[in-house]
Amino acid sequence: MMSTYNWLVCVLLLPSVAALYFHMWETDVKCFVEEVPDETMISGKYKVEVYDDKGEQFVNKEGIGMHVDIKDPEAKVILSKYYTNEGQFVFTTHTPGEHHICLSPNSTRWFSGGSRLRVHLNIDVGEHANDYKQIQAKEKLSELQLRVRQLLEQVDQITKEQNYQRSREERFRFTSESTNNRVLWWAVAQTSILLLVGAWQMRHLKGFFEAKKLV
Repeated sequence: MMSTYNWLVCVLLLPSVAALYFHMWETDVKCFVEEVPDETMISGKYKVEVYDDKGEQFVNKEGIGMHVDIKDPEAKVILSKYYTNEGQFVFTTHTPGEHHICLSPNSTRWFSGGSRLRVHLNIDVGEHANDYKQIQAKEKLSELQLRVRQLLEQVDQITKEQNYQRSREERFRFTSESTNNRVLWWAVAQTSILLLVGAWQMRHLKGFFEAKKLV
């Protein structure tokens, strides 16, 4: 049975939280797309449960791990690592654009399909990926200092988003202008060809009529 790639969710330019669960087989590969600016932290927490035919429910089971493969917009591997049935992955983007996060069980049952799995996944983007309780305890910050820290990081993330949106707008405008110029020159070329063909036909017909002494 071949692995199937399903794009489940696409989060566009939002420093947000995406919590969900989905079903998959042991031979499947599930991928997500996060489109974010550069220097943005992304954190993902997951938990894998296996369907128990006897109990007819999903249960925790040792031995089923998860391989996490993350690529940047240039298809460079940022992270490729095996985890247990429950874990967390964290990475920081260095290139703006679409980042592909793919999850696949560490199963060897390529032909039978394996067991049915349910994966709980929570993806945090931007300042939401920070564990502020841990930061507060580590840096011994007061509630006011922690709140100021959160606001500063939110402002920084908003600035990154605006810069990324601006760069996307510039690329879109450049593409539009380039396309318009190509269409214009193509129209000019077509018109020129038609005029040349028309002039040639008129000259040819004139020579034909003169040869036949019709004019």
